[in-house]
Amino acid sequence: MADSTVKVYTVNGATAGSSSSLPDWLTRKRAAGKGKRAAKEHYEGSIELLQGFEFPEASNKVKTTRDGHHVLATGTYKPQLRVWDLDQLSQKFERHSDAENVDFVMLSDDWTKIMFLQNDRTVELHTQGGFHYRTRIPKFGRSLAYHMPSCDAIITATGNEVYRLNLDQGRFMTPLVLEDEDNGEIAGVNVVNINPAHQLLAFGVDGNGTVQFWDPRSRSRVGILRLPASRLMPLSAISTGTPLSVTAISARHDGLSYAIGTSTGHTLLYDIRAANPFAMKDQGYGLPIVDTFWIEGGSRMAGDGLVLSADKKVIKIWDRATPSTNFCSITPANDLNNIHHIPDSGLFFSTNEGIQMCTYYVPQLGPAPRWASFLENITEEMEDQTTRSAYEDYKFVARDELNALGLDHLIGTPALKPYMHGYFVSLKLYDTARVIANPFAYAEHREKLVKEKMDKMAETRIRSKKDAGVKVNKALAEKILQEEAKAALREERRKKRKAVQEAAKVKEDAAQEEGVDEDMEEGGGEAEPASLLSDPRFAKVFQDPAFEIDERSREYALLHPSAVAQKGARGKTAVEEEADESGKSSSDGLGSDESDEGSDSGDSSDEGKLSRFDPRKRPGQRNENLVDNLQRSKAERHMPNVKYAPMKAASSSSALADKDATFGQRLAPSKSNGKGKARQEVVEDEDGGMEVTWVSSGKKDRDEEEVDERKKVKSKAKKAGVESFGHGMERGGVEPEADISETERSGRKHRRQNVRSGSRNTFRRMGT
Repeated sequence: MADSTVKVYTVNGATAGSSSSLPDWLTRKRAAGKGKRAAKEHYEGSIELLQGFEFPEASNKVKTTRDGHHVLATGTYKPQLRVWDLDQLSQKFERHSDAENVDFVMLSDDWTKIMFLQNDRTVELHTQGGFHYRTRIPKFGRSLAYHMPSCDAIITATGNEVYRLNLDQGRFMTPLVLEDEDNGEIAGVNVVNINPAHQLLAFGVDGNGTVQFWDPRSRSRVGILRLPASRLMPLSAISTGTPLSVTAISARHDGLSYAIGTSTGHTLLYDIRAANPFAMKDQGYGLPIVDTFWIEGGSRMAGDGLVLSADKKVIKIWDRATPSTNFCSITPANDLNNIHHIPDSGLFFSTNEGIQMCTYYVPQLGPAPRWASFLENITEEMEDQTTRSAYEDYKFVARDELNALGLDHLIGTPALKPYMHGYFVSLKLYDTARVIANPFAYAEHREKLVKEKMDKMAETRIRSKKDAGVKVNKALAEKILQEEAKAALREERRKKRKAVQEAAKVKEDAAQEEGVDEDMEEGGGEAEPASLLSDPRFAKVFQDPAFEIDERSREYALLHPSAVAQKGARGKTAVEEEADESGKSSSDGLGSDESDEGSDSGDSSDEGKLSRFDPRKRPGQRNENLVDNLQRSKAERHMPNVKYAPMKAASSSSALADKDATFGQRLAPSKSNGKGKARQEVVEDEDGGMEVTWVSSGKKDRDEEEVDERKKVKSKAKKAGVESFGHGMERGGVEPEADISETERSGRKHRRQNVRSGSRNTFRRMGT
């Protein structure tokens, strides 16, 4: 298990399962969703230590130059080399090749001279200008190294031969032939390592589980190291005869210690002076070790001798003294191909089967490189945030609150952690002290919540109208009460806002707060304004029936036209509609009658008219009866229910003679007190209509007889000098001048009194 205090940060590439991603700390969390905004936030949240640190498909090998200014990596597809400038944190250039790279080595301190080993048995030399020279080896190569004192490029391949290409002479030298007398023929050499202390060559042999050491000066073997196959190989592999191979070798700078990785997933630490390993580490997956090396310098912890071993599934860093315990463990998102450690730092580069190459930073292994010094500031900020997380179960309490809780005696003890102007107290201790200081705190809090809930429910209730308590002008009294209630509510809200503002200003000491409360209490005792209902000056308006407002009068209609219109447009109740229907059935003659009992109900003229209306035969025809009824009902619905001044009927003689008489007075029938005259009964209904009943006496009136006699005499008499022609037409003769009054001559000059003049709209409604 890895130590939980060791932090591993993923700077480039996909976040490892056992490490933290650096971009998550540098920027805000990415918003879920799609679109330009999400893409922008994703771009801002993705920070790359090196720009374009990736390959189109996968990466093979990664290394840094000895001067520490450039990073070189090979990958596919297409097979290519990419170089990044660490001073600019960006890609410098890329080169493509014909075959995929197996291994490469830098011949100079910078990137200008590079040697590549391809998987098609070719060896290429590149200079600053590009491709320089290409040669081939007899067998497929597996590993490449450069021996600087002799200018020999050491190339391992399948079989037991190790090829030497001398770059000074420009030709292949005699190869080194590896032999094993005990285990027989060698299948191949997987890896070569040159010790930086004494230049001893170490070859990891494939198939027999041995490491052979050769002296480059004598070009002969000086020793052989046999791995304990019985301890490394599982029983199933031993029974099937599966060979043990060495896949990785790393020499320490002391010249004595070696870390050797095997195909079974084990890493063994050897001192070349002893035949047995002094430490052994199992990766746990049983996969071949891809890389292993010693982590030197950077920090005191790394200086003690930490070792890194990696297969394609996991990277483990552990101490040589305690191999069973991991210093830290990293699980890459993709299969690992190669890993490279930047000397004297805590930064690692890795290649994998994914598009992006990964970069990991472990601050406890060493500082960040010079060109990435900003990583230290970032990790320090994150460590501070991690330190604060230790107070998740603590409550921050100021000094005055600490005194109120009675915990001031704990100052200076481990129970209180000083921070800024207060202390961190354990949350459990804080809750206990608060309950002891105020045992009824929970009850008060609960009561407050219940009161707030009840107040909210009370606001949603339906309130009944307040009874005015008067008999005269009750509607006016209710309106006054509503206006007073609204005014009181507005005044109450204003007082509350004022009280809140004053309370916010007063926060100095207890004495000042008491003074403010007294002022607020004194100001709150102001007398409320008197109501119109209780004002003695207007008492008779709500007591004396003589002051009652007649809403049916003309004066009220003129002062309140909208109220009268709304009242007239009010819909009828069910009882009123039933009464109207019964009245219509009796007045229209559609009801049952004794004279109609024997007749068929289908002979009605109205029904005949309705039956002639057939919209299926004539779609464009118009139902005249239906249109008339709709217009009549519309006129009745818009007629205001106003009690107008009565139109008094005058005698026929006076109405005809007086030009000041109204049109209704002239049309009114004459009334006579003589015997034998026709009786006339006029009944006015509530809607303004009139019902006239005539009762004939069977005899002619005396006035009518005189008129008839006068007509007869007139028809017989002929005027002198008058000639009659046509139908009722005369010519000639002179009419005597009649006396005409001043009123008749010039017309009426004064307004009629106590009568209402006729209105065109009114007479139209009366006609309907």
